[in-house]
Amino acid sequence: MATSKIAFIGAGNMAKAIIGGLLAEGFNRSQILAAGPRQETLDKVQQEFAIETTTDNNAAAAWADVVVLAVKPQMLKEVTLALRDSLAHQPLIISLAAGITTESIGAWLGGDLPIVRCMPNTPSQLRAGASGLFATARVSDEHKSLANAMLGAVGIVQWLDDERLLNPVTAVSGSGPAYFFLIMEAMIDAGVELGLSRDCATELTLQTALGAAMLAKESEYDVAELRRRVTSPKGTTEQAILSFEQDNIRAVFARAMTACSNRAVELSEVLGK
Repeated sequence: MATSKIAFIGAGNMAKAIIGGLLAEGFNRSQILAAGPRQETLDKVQQEFAIETTTDNNAAAAWADVVVLAVKPQMLKEVTLALRDSLAHQPLIISLAAGITTESIGAWLGGDLPIVRCMPNTPSQLRAGASGLFATARVSDEHKSLANAMLGAVGIVQWLDDERLLNPVTAVSGSGPAYFFLIMEAMIDAGVELGLSRDCATELTLQTALGAAMLAKESEYDVAELRRRVTSPKGTTEQAILSFEQDNIRAVFARAMTACSNRAVELSEVLGK
């Protein structure tokens, strides 16, 4: 890990989040290279992190021990096909693209390469991310340790034995931040309707969400018990919880997350051809 050279193909927000985490964890700037088509984007990355950049994806891949594919799923096939001739040295491939299977990635890259597929999420930008990872049979213990260190630099890591489980991971943590943003948005709007100023409702909602997450993370009790402990019989919280349950909030979440997971499967079938 102290000497591994890491090339990011794509220099967007997720790549920048991981680069920042790696540097904070003690990785050397000389170990990291970012590649992408837009010089303007690369200039900003170079200015922010003081790392080398290039518009030549093939040169970056040929240089690296680890190639991180940090491009949108719709672009992954085109990008990987163009890299085929630059991977004779068999680097570890880490894909951050949602929905595209390791089988498709391996076929496009044209070789029996070690591939780790990762489903990260946007809080990785604050080193508070949650990532699900799957490794192919060609991935060694050393490779896994390196991938674990890289993604662990921006949050928690969960390894999966079955690649298909990355679809429910997408539904839980990959897309999960948007669910909480929607809930916070609804709480803020409701607070305004009840008479609070928008600034007041926003500050109270965001701090409450942060505090609840911290309490759930640190407490010896699970979230169901924490919910019960704050719900006094015949109290104010109980009325809100009863209203949620009458509207079948659990079924609402189950349908939404199933739709999310199913869409991940569809993307794999459509984009992985």
